[in-house]
Amino acid sequence: MRFEYFVARRYLFARRGQAFISVISWISVAGVALGVASLIVVMGVMNGFTTDLRDKIIGMAAHAVIYSGGQFEEDPEMMNRLTSVPGITGATAFIHSGVLLSSRSGGSGVYLRGVDPKSAGKVLGGLKKMTQGQVEDLDSPDGLPGIIIGEALAEKLGVWPGARVNVMSPTGQQSATGFSPLIKPFRVVGLFRIGLADYDSAFAFVNLQNARDVLGRPEKFISGIEVAVEDVYNVAPVLEKALALLDGPQLYFRTWQEMNANLFAALKLEKSAMAVILVLVILVGSFSIVTALVMLVMEKKRDIAVLMSMGATKAMIRGIFRVQGLIIGFMGTALGFFLGLSLCYLLRQYKFIELPKGVYSLDYLPVLLHWPDMALTGACSMLLCLAATIYPAVQAAGLEPAEALRHE
Repeated sequence: MRFEYFVARRYLFARRGQAFISVISWISVAGVALGVASLIVVMGVMNGFTTDLRDKIIGMAAHAVIYSGGQFEEDPEMMNRLTSVPGITGATAFIHSGVLLSSRSGGSGVYLRGVDPKSAGKVLGGLKKMTQGQVEDLDSPDGLPGIIIGEALAEKLGVWPGARVNVMSPTGQQSATGFSPLIKPFRVVGLFRIGLADYDSAFAFVNLQNARDVLGRPEKFISGIEVAVEDVYNVAPVLEKALALLDGPQLYFRTWQEMNANLFAALKLEKSAMAVILVLVILVGSFSIVTALVMLVMEKKRDIAVLMSMGATKAMIRGIFRVQGLIIGFMGTALGFFLGLSLCYLLRQYKFIELPKGVYSLDYLPVLLHWPDMALTGACSMLLCLAATIYPAVQAAGLEPAEALRHE
């Protein structure tokens, strides 16, 4: 049966020296290739943006945060139990509040975070990306207490490492003359740059004790505990196991996915929408396959009739045309993968598409390829091409040999 199929196929498409791949067929190959290449590049860029944004957000907010429904106090024993849980790579206490940061050049509202300099670097990746100074400088005993701010905030306030700034707390303090704001001087000991304007221009770090002093909080007070884990996509099970080992008043946690759910849901929706649009491009290319095969059926009516009169079955005729359509689809998909992967490599290697500074979190277009996306792209392309062969194959198999040879 395979031999008969091969002979029939050779007879149908090699007779009279006619090649199967016509101009329309090459147009079909090009259409499928452009659709596949576009889908690969867009998926790679969307994955790159999402991953870069995720890393920057996690760098400033940790993988998960443990809160308490009651009074939360710093407890070294609790921290030791947390870090002993399998899957947890670090934990650090923190205090947070909104304050006013001012200098001689002006002022700005910032998000003040009190951290433990000894353990914060293991949890907050953003503190490893400091352009000047280091997080351990917050514990410097010389002169004024230290503060670390973002480069964008430093530029806005006109300060630099060694400059003095004032932190005004909204909690204030009660005095004999009434309520007055609490103002405490700090010295800039470091600068960081995350790449997101919301962080570089609105975050400041001090150590835990100085944060308690300026915010008027009691001794050992903390707002919560930030935790880093090995697998950022498997945070909840690890934290549930950790909370079972802790004794605390109404402890609960929030993961980085929950804290940024709206943002990542929007990115996922945008990625899905772009994928649907580009799949339609592949669909347009597959329509060209229908045109090429239908024209081929019209041109080869006599040859199909001869084969059927010699014993070729309808299933064999359908199979021949389906194979020809799949050949076009495979060539277009393979060419699309070559073009798409080549362009992704060039974008990642040479970074020739520069993004406007201050608008995006990156200077160049990011590209990150996920092989499941690549496999789905290839499968989708081949399925569309296979679907495009159904009508021409049925039309060819439906020919009546006597009618086709009546005027021959």
